[in-house]
Amino acid sequence: MGRSRRTLPEELLLLALDPATGTTAQPQSLDLGLAGAQLVELALAGRIAPDGDRIAVVVPRPTGDPTLDCALELLRRRGAPVRAVHWIGGPRLGLRQTYLSHLERCGMVHAVAGQMCGVLPTTRYQATDTEISREIRARLDSAIRTGVPPDPRTAALAALAHAVGLGKHLYPGNEGRSSRSRLRDLIRHDPMGGLVAHAVMDVQNGAAAQPRRSPAQAGRQAAGGRGAPEPARGVPAQPRRGSMARAAAH
Repeated sequence: MGRSRRTLPEELLLLALDPATGTTAQPQSLDLGLAGAQLVELALAGRIAPDGDRIAVVVPRPTGDPTLDCALELLRRRGAPVRAVHWIGGPRLGLRQTYLSHLERCGMVHAVAGQMCGVLPTTRYQATDTEISREIRARLDSAIRTGVPPDPRTAALAALAHAVGLGKHLYPGNEGRSSRSRLRDLIRHDPMGGLVAHAVMDVQNGAAAQPRRSPAQAGRQAAGGRGAPEPARGVPAQPRRGSMARAAAH
């Protein structure tokens, strides 16, 4: 039987699950989103907290959820706050399958074996209780339709859905354009969800090596004044105009 309380990674995965095909939308970016959703869930549980663009463990006590506790232990072992973009961009082999298997054990989905081109074995996942998926979707729809600031969990779910590209899956076509825009705007209602969503998008855009700049830093750099931020470690400095300085290869 399904549980009354679901974690954000579970909800994000159920949102991405196509009821017609049994496949997940945006599978590659979804893996990043699931790693980000773990961070938000741990923050909601009071185990971690944002520290600038980094994530710090504040209470290492286990949550009782094995998958979340594995992530919490890995964060604790770092010994120092870790940049969200580095955590999300790290290896996450099998995370989506881990959560699909978990949902299957909880009775929320069931696996359907099949074949691709009559040869390659495939597995699709069908929701066993569509009411759960409808309830999750209704929370997003309500936040988009009413404009009332959503609760932190729903705001973070909206931010992650936008970050992994589920907007066109949830609100397709020209008629869904305004809903997709409002989905994106919900990112501002939860600081942790916003931090994680931006980190997910940065990883997809290949910006994991560059720390996110503050508005003050961005303004100083644009003005060409003193105090421009130093390049991130491992990123070559840009040569001065007219110089032939070469960045060291890494």
